[in-house]
Amino acid sequence: MENNNLKEFILNKENTDSVDNKLEKILSILRKHLSMEVAFISEFIHGKRIFRFINAESDEPAIHVGDSDPLEETYCKRIADNELSNIIHNANQNSITSKLDVTDRLSIGSYMGVPIILSTGKVYGTFCCYKNDPDESLNDRDLSFLKAIAAIASDLIEKNAEVESEYREVTERIKYVLDKNKIDIHFQPIYNLNTKQVSGFESLSRFAMEPYRTPDIWFAEALQVGLGEQLEIMAIKKAIKEIDKFDSDIYISINASPEYVLNGALSNVLNDIKIDRIVLEVTEHSPIKNYSNFRTALEPLRKRGMRLAIDDAGAGYSSFQHVLELEADIIKLDNSLVRNIHSSPRKLLLAKALCAFAKAIKCIVIAEGVETVEELDVLRELGVNKVQGYLLGRPMPITDALSYLQNHLPSY
Repeated sequence: MENNNLKEFILNKENTDSVDNKLEKILSILRKHLSMEVAFISEFIHGKRIFRFINAESDEPAIHVGDSDPLEETYCKRIADNELSNIIHNANQNSITSKLDVTDRLSIGSYMGVPIILSTGKVYGTFCCYKNDPDESLNDRDLSFLKAIAAIASDLIEKNAEVESEYREVTERIKYVLDKNKIDIHFQPIYNLNTKQVSGFESLSRFAMEPYRTPDIWFAEALQVGLGEQLEIMAIKKAIKEIDKFDSDIYISINASPEYVLNGALSNVLNDIKIDRIVLEVTEHSPIKNYSNFRTALEPLRKRGMRLAIDDAGAGYSSFQHVLELEADIIKLDNSLVRNIHSSPRKLLLAKALCAFAKAIKCIVIAEGVETVEELDVLRELGVNKVQGYLLGRPMPITDALSYLQNHLPSY
């Protein structure tokens, strides 16, 4: 594979291998191409040369990832400082390497290495390979190939450093929210078209921090750094803590990822409270790998009175699967289906079909994202039971939600 093609393949965004896997692959390519026994990437840190990646012909190489040596005792330092040639045909006859303990310890016969230089100009470490026998055939063409591969490694290492830095930043950001209890819960009213009263509120998380990020980004980032469960459970706890401030005929809906239903985290939160006024929403964006296991995990909660809603119905295939598999109490029409439904025959037909299906299985229908009277009129004609959206009320803090119930009920 030509150098440019190799670089394009390794750095291609569609190549979804991790950076570590890519670096291991190019080490393997280098070692085999140059007929070496060991290839490695080292990092210079705190006066030491540390082996970060190793590819070896033997299953039991003499060096291992994490091994380190004082820099002054290594080939790597001397190559980076231009004190040692990039190609060493016979290590035992070289005036420098023949005196280094590492030559005998690793049985180095011939050696090639180049420094890995980042875009900042900093020397990260070296990209090297060696074998036990001397090799007079190593030449400038081999060195050019090594340098080309090292340049690719440099790009990958730099990208990896950026990823690790971003990971740390995200982790610190999420931990700050968790430590300082920085989630605000807002409540969006759910309006009953039959009684002309609010029957419930959907609880929604808000993060009042700069720079602004939407809640879905916060939860996605928390999941990426292993803090997804903690953040979701905090939001659920804060939401259900407010339920007793509402009248007894008002329910609240919460969102929980299926994995936290399956591992018992949701059940633990709801263990000591009445849950007949709580609705659990499962969204289009929540994959469920095993519906049977999920139903089993939900069964104790549903027996205690918790209801189940399928969110985002009509948004994609997963929502239809949820509807068919989970025997929900509520189907929520996605706002993409509701928006401009009065002027879209296709949306109208799909909503009509979902409403007919819901009626057949005795399931309540809630339409989300209602913003205009025209949309509301069509939904009423379709027999939709309940609606929510900016036309009826935006998400609001608990104090505003309580005031809304007393003073600002719509008259639709």
